[in-house]
Amino acid sequence: MLTFCRVTQLAAVGGSPTPWIPRTVLVVDDDADTRESLRDILTDEGYSVVLASNGKIALGLLPALQRPCGIILDVTMPVMSGPEFYRAMRAIPAQADIPVVFWTSDPSRAPDGLPTMQKTVSLERLLGTVAALF
Repeated sequence: MLTFCRVTQLAAVGGSPTPWIPRTVLVVDDDADTRESLRDILTDEGYSVVLASNGKIALGLLPALQRPCGIILDVTMPVMSGPEFYRAMRAIPAQADIPVVFWTSDPSRAPDGLPTMQKTVSLERLLGTVAALF
């Protein structure tokens, strides 16, 4: 069961509380260590992170999630690959415009024309790419 909390922060001027809802990133990767590392990094940056181990699980999660601001998507996974997930997600109008960045150890396997990061990326580049795309 996934749960989300609503955090309240004080407005900069006026002092009245305003709701703050974290931006959600869906991380889809079959490697548990990679998923957990990305979760830790993104959570430290203020994102709410949801994890999935393959595209089929991610596709099933999307309708129940607070709309993610973006998806970090591994290319090669069992059950449903990143490109298969991407095509299926784009076929659903309510999800078609969610930004996606492909995350892969072999960029030549990523779909042409789409944002791609190599898994050996520096922390600064990862966070810069996420901030720019999402």
